[in-house]
Amino acid sequence: MANPEKAAAVDELKELFSSSTAAVLTEYRGLSVGQLQELRKSVRENAHYAVVKNTLTEIAARESGIDAFEGKMEGPSAIAFVHGDAVDVAKALRDFAKSNPALVIKAGYMDGAALDEDGIKKLADLESREVLLGKMAGAFIGVQSKAAAVLQAPLTKAVRTVEALREQQEAA
Repeated sequence: MANPEKAAAVDELKELFSSSTAAVLTEYRGLSVGQLQELRKSVRENAHYAVVKNTLTEIAARESGIDAFEGKMEGPSAIAFVHGDAVDVAKALRDFAKSNPALVIKAGYMDGAALDEDGIKKLADLESREVLLGKMAGAFIGVQSKAAAVLQAPLTKAVRTVEALREQQEAA
């Protein structure tokens, strides 16, 4: 790779791979420029969606230690480099692919693990991070309130017993 422009492009792709928490490889054959802009807008908050050159991307991925895209870099390719919530990006790509069947989700990687198309679909089916954190917080609060009720029960029972005895003595 003697061409300095290609070397710079590989370095830029390596930087995108290293700064991303996940990446999703897509084929966009048949999409118009307007549709690509719409797709970019839908993932902009959590990802950078870039059209890439296959050979240079394979080199950059290999040098970055990513083997998830080997043998899949065919046709017009683009990658969503995720810097935010990977679930939101997977949902946006899945929803866009439903309404635009020309977009094909090929592969991805997240946290160093390769994802196939089914893995990305499963990721898209997850609830967002905020919802999952909210559910976890609710579960913790529920456990704490149950523990407080259990610890408070003997005291409450003792007070009721004393009150019943007092009422019984007053009646007698």
